[in-house]
Amino acid sequence: MEKAVVDQKKLAAEAIAAKERAYVPYSRFRVGAALLAESGRVYRGCNIENAAYTPTNCAERTAFFKAVSEGEKKFLAIAITGDADDYLYPCGVCRQVMAEFCDPDTFQIILARDGSRQQVFTLRELLPGAFTAEELKKGQR
Repeated sequence: MEKAVVDQKKLAAEAIAAKERAYVPYSRFRVGAALLAESGRVYRGCNIENAAYTPTNCAERTAFFKAVSEGEKKFLAIAITGDADDYLYPCGVCRQVMAEFCDPDTFQIILARDGSRQQVFTLRELLPGAFTAEELKKGQR
């Protein structure tokens, strides 16, 4: 299979736009994500806080849950940006959600500081030894 080309700058711009929709009355720290499905569609996500904190949802998971609820299950890349002076890495829970739906060796995680500066990692680089469906099957033998 030919490796898909991901327009990292375009996806970063989508994440920057998604950040504007963040609901962050407590932390005032906005995060945006843009998830590129294999179909070519982009799903935006933002962080959504809650006064009880635990129900808060990260931008990355918001994008994934929107996409999956629309029938998408195959993804190429995600761009992530936020109100920080440095690159924002996805939390462990978000990385695990990515592992549920993405090829660890080809899925790109694009950390965007702005529209022109990005760092790119594969999911395997950021989540070695992920807990996967294959691991569950091994335990059932």
